[in-house]
Amino acid sequence: MGLFNWGDVQLGRIPLRETFVATEAGGDRSLDLSGQESNPPLTRAQVIARHDGINALIPGQVMPVTFTDKPERNGYYAVKSASSTYTEYLGEVVTADWKVSLDRIGSDAETDLQSRLTGAVRLNDFSLTGERWHAPPIGHYGYYTGSTNPSTMTRTTADGTITVYRGVPANVSPRWGCPPTSYLSGRVRATTTGGQEVYGTDVPLAATGWALSNGLVNVTTSASATLDVQAYTGSAWHSKLWNVSVAGSGSSIPSWDGATLLRNDPEMAILRLVKGLNPGRATLDLTLRRGSRFVEGYLQTGTSATLAAYRSTLETNTSFAASGYVTATANDSDGNRFAVGSARSFSAHTNGGLTKTSATAMDFWIGAVAGGGSAVSGDAATDLRNQYTACMPEAVYGVRR
Repeated sequence: MGLFNWGDVQLGRIPLRETFVATEAGGDRSLDLSGQESNPPLTRAQVIARHDGINALIPGQVMPVTFTDKPERNGYYAVKSASSTYTEYLGEVVTADWKVSLDRIGSDAETDLQSRLTGAVRLNDFSLTGERWHAPPIGHYGYYTGSTNPSTMTRTTADGTITVYRGVPANVSPRWGCPPTSYLSGRVRATTTGGQEVYGTDVPLAATGWALSNGLVNVTTSASATLDVQAYTGSAWHSKLWNVSVAGSGSSIPSWDGATLLRNDPEMAILRLVKGLNPGRATLDLTLRRGSRFVEGYLQTGTSATLAAYRSTLETNTSFAASGYVTATANDSDGNRFAVGSARSFSAHTNGGLTKTSATAMDFWIGAVAGGGSAVSGDAATDLRNQYTACMPEAVYGVRR
């Protein structure tokens, strides 16, 4: 329930004050909504985030819409148009007057969500075919891939238990159902300073204080390393610090000059970081997918250099560089082991990690082997490597059953 006992309307990830009127029309079952967000009672940052989020909605975008006081209107809708007017009454009030026009696709009882998994297995130097996998939201049902069924496993996230489908058939777009109220469970979140969730891509993002999380992996900045990659196991977050460098082990990147989101959807987010090298610059793209135990990285620089991603402090490790990964030799105090790898050939770093000499680009992944030496099938280091090799870009569409 919203502030002052107002109901809420949730447009995808954007929470808004529910208004009295929901204007509908027959035929295409359009739904027009309008309202106002203000500070007070919200914080200024919340009002601006909702204003930016409304203006970031893309025509044709499919999203769940839920109401506190009009639950009969809950369902999946496609965006027709969206706008918000931002007004600053200096030192007094901030308002965002928004309007959204939607086309109704249907309730979850009559709508399938279709995940179009496109692309090819990553080009790799290890003759790997990888493992096609997919993780819909927590609370989905009726997962359908035609005559061939994938296998399943579960992972316990900070949001609850998510199902991961393994061995998804090639050239198939899985269909599944999901109550609109459950669609956001297990999603990928991008947050900025103060933990404020970012709702779109064309939104200012702080170069420090940002985070990407899917409830299994949380990636953020660190005062003593390039990245803090946290794993959720045993009902708690466990941190490991990692350095990223375009100058070998001699000089890691301590901080970033700029951050921007290239993609920000519940199923997948891509964050681009930029560091000035005076002259030149380095960029690091971080990708996180729903249900994944690892974050994906792509490091680039304009001129040839020694690129590296490695543990900030030595952790005893075993190199399987000839097979595409490096992992800790023994369980840590949390019962896990780090794992890191790349699709292309590399040299193992002493601390635990990888380096690539005379290169302008390097792909890598960083994850946790939950359960360490007793990891279940699907969570072992080789499984994570195979899943990275066959990660499929995903786009979700709403289709009538």
